[in-house]
Amino acid sequence: MSVNLPPFQALLEEHRSDVYRFLVATAGSAEADDAFQETWIAALRGYPKLGRADNLRAWLFRIAQNKSIDAHRARGRRPVPVAAVPERPSPSAEDSPELWARLRALPAKQRTAVFCRSVLGMPYEELAVLLESSEDAARRNVHEGLKRLREELTDD
Repeated sequence: MSVNLPPFQALLEEHRSDVYRFLVATAGSAEADDAFQETWIAALRGYPKLGRADNLRAWLFRIAQNKSIDAHRARGRRPVPVAAVPERPSPSAEDSPELWARLRALPAKQRTAVFCRSVLGMPYEELAVLLESSEDAARRNVHEGLKRLREELTDD
Protein backbone atom coordinates (compact mmCIF):
# COMPACT_ATOMS: atom_id res chain seq x y z
CA MET A 1 0.00 0.00 0.00
CA SER A 2 1.51 3.30 -1.07
CA VAL A 3 0.98 6.48 0.91
CA ASN A 4 1.24 9.86 -0.79
CA LEU A 5 3.59 11.83 1.49
CA PRO A 6 4.77 15.38 0.89
CA PRO A 7 8.53 15.89 0.54
CA PHE A 8 10.17 15.72 3.96
CA GLN A 9 11.69 19.20 3.51
CA ALA A 10 8.19 20.65 3.03
CA LEU A 11 7.05 18.96 6.23
CA LEU A 12 10.08 20.35 8.07
CA GLU A 13 9.50 23.88 6.81
CA GLU A 14 5.81 23.82 7.70
CA HIS A 15 6.19 22.60 11.29
CA ARG A 16 9.71 23.61 12.33
CA SER A 17 8.86 26.64 14.42
CA ASP A 18 5.89 25.07 16.27
CA VAL A 19 7.90 21.94 17.09
CA TYR A 20 10.79 24.05 18.40
CA ARG A 21 8.48 26.24 20.52
CA PHE A 22 6.87 23.11 21.93
CA LEU A 23 10.27 21.67 22.88
CA VAL A 24 11.46 24.91 24.50
CA ALA A 25 8.30 24.95 26.62
CA THR A 26 8.27 21.27 27.53
CA ALA A 27 11.93 20.26 27.67
CA GLY A 28 13.44 23.61 28.62
CA SER A 29 15.65 25.98 26.69
CA ALA A 30 18.81 24.07 27.63
CA GLU A 31 17.48 20.82 26.17
CA ALA A 32 15.38 22.16 23.28
CA ASP A 33 18.09 22.24 20.59
CA ASP A 34 19.13 18.64 21.13
CA ALA A 35 15.54 17.44 21.42
CA PHE A 36 14.67 19.36 18.24
CA GLN A 37 17.44 17.65 16.29
CA GLU A 38 16.55 14.25 17.70
CA THR A 39 12.90 14.80 16.80
CA TRP A 40 13.68 15.50 13.15
CA ILE A 41 16.18 12.65 12.89
CA ALA A 42 13.59 10.24 14.27
CA ALA A 43 10.96 11.67 11.93
CA LEU A 44 13.26 11.32 8.93
CA ARG A 45 13.98 7.69 9.83
CA GLY A 46 10.31 6.83 10.25
CA TYR A 47 8.93 8.91 7.39
CA PRO A 48 9.33 6.34 4.58
CA LYS A 49 7.62 3.68 6.72
CA LEU A 50 4.48 5.69 7.52
CA GLY A 51 1.28 3.86 6.78
CA ARG A 52 -0.93 6.96 6.96
CA ALA A 53 -0.50 10.60 6.06
CA ASP A 54 -3.75 12.04 7.40
CA ASN A 55 -2.26 13.83 10.42
CA LEU A 56 1.47 14.36 10.02
CA ARG A 57 1.51 17.28 12.46
CA ALA A 58 0.25 15.13 15.33
CA TRP A 59 2.75 12.42 14.34
CA LEU A 60 5.59 14.98 14.56
CA PHE A 61 4.39 16.29 17.92
CA ARG A 62 4.18 12.75 19.25
CA ILE A 63 7.84 12.28 18.36
CA ALA A 64 8.68 15.66 19.94
CA GLN A 65 6.75 14.74 23.08
CA ASN A 66 8.77 11.52 23.37
CA LYS A 67 12.02 13.46 22.95
CA SER A 68 10.89 15.93 25.61
CA ILE A 69 10.20 13.06 28.00
CA ASP A 70 13.62 11.59 27.17
CA ALA A 71 15.22 14.96 27.98
CA HIS A 72 13.47 15.06 31.38
CA ARG A 73 14.61 11.55 32.18
CA ALA A 74 18.18 12.28 31.10
CA ARG A 75 18.23 15.43 33.23
CA GLY A 76 17.34 13.36 36.26
CA ARG A 77 20.28 11.00 35.67
CA ARG A 78 22.92 13.70 35.18
CA PRO A 79 25.22 14.49 38.06
CA VAL A 80 24.94 18.06 39.29
CA PRO A 81 28.04 19.49 40.99
CA VAL A 82 26.07 22.16 42.89
CA ALA A 83 23.00 22.03 45.08
CA ALA A 84 20.76 23.70 42.46
CA VAL A 85 21.44 24.74 38.91
CA PRO A 86 19.58 27.92 37.93
CA GLU A 87 17.64 27.52 34.72
CA ARG A 88 18.10 30.19 32.07
CA PRO A 89 14.78 31.36 30.71
CA SER A 90 14.25 30.95 26.99
CA PRO A 91 13.74 34.10 24.93
CA SER A 92 10.02 33.35 24.68
CA ALA A 93 9.75 32.77 28.42
CA GLU A 94 11.33 36.03 29.60
CA ASP A 95 7.95 37.46 30.52
CA SER A 96 7.13 34.66 32.95
CA PRO A 97 9.94 32.20 33.63
CA GLU A 98 8.05 30.89 36.66
CA LEU A 99 5.07 29.94 34.50
CA TRP A 100 7.29 28.06 32.03
CA ALA A 101 9.10 26.28 34.85
CA ARG A 102 5.75 25.23 36.34
CA LEU A 103 4.57 24.07 32.91
CA ARG A 104 7.67 21.89 32.60
CA ALA A 105 6.90 20.41 36.03
CA LEU A 106 3.46 19.13 34.93
CA PRO A 107 3.05 15.44 34.10
CA ALA A 108 4.02 14.69 30.47
CA LYS A 109 0.51 14.44 29.01
CA GLN A 110 -0.74 17.54 30.80
CA ARG A 111 2.40 19.48 29.80
CA THR A 112 1.93 18.53 26.16
CA ALA A 113 -1.82 19.15 26.20
CA VAL A 114 -1.59 22.58 27.84
CA PHE A 115 1.17 23.81 25.52
CA CYS A 116 -0.34 22.48 22.29
CA ARG A 117 -3.81 23.76 23.10
CA SER A 118 -2.95 27.08 24.76
CA VAL A 119 0.09 28.21 22.78
CA LEU A 120 -0.33 26.49 19.41
CA GLY A 121 -4.13 26.45 19.39
CA MET A 122 -4.13 22.78 18.40
CA PRO A 123 -7.66 21.39 17.99
CA TYR A 124 -8.72 18.72 20.47
CA GLU A 125 -9.12 16.18 17.66
CA GLU A 126 -5.46 16.60 16.69
CA LEU A 127 -4.38 16.73 20.33
CA ALA A 128 -6.12 13.41 20.94
CA VAL A 129 -4.10 11.82 18.12
CA LEU A 130 -0.90 13.28 19.57
CA LEU A 131 -1.66 12.01 23.07
CA GLU A 132 -2.97 8.69 21.75
CA SER A 133 -6.19 9.20 23.66
CA SER A 134 -9.81 10.17 23.15
CA GLU A 135 -10.84 13.77 22.62
CA ASP A 136 -12.45 13.72 26.07
CA ALA A 137 -9.17 12.60 27.62
CA ALA A 138 -7.31 15.32 25.71
CA ARG A 139 -9.76 17.92 27.04
CA ARG A 140 -9.34 16.52 30.54
CA ASN A 141 -5.54 16.76 30.32
CA VAL A 142 -5.78 20.41 29.26
CA HIS A 143 -8.28 21.14 32.02
CA GLU A 144 -6.29 19.40 34.75
CA GLY A 145 -3.00 20.97 33.64
CA LEU A 146 -4.44 24.49 33.55
CA LYS A 147 -6.19 23.94 36.89
CA ARG A 148 -2.91 22.85 38.49
CA LEU A 149 -1.03 25.82 37.02
CA ARG A 150 -3.68 28.25 38.30
CA GLU A 151 -3.61 26.70 41.78
CA GLU A 152 0.17 26.78 42.01
CA LEU A 153 0.47 30.33 40.74
CA THR A 154 -2.25 31.67 43.05
CA ASP A 155 -0.81 29.84 46.09
CA ASP A 156 2.44 31.80 45.80
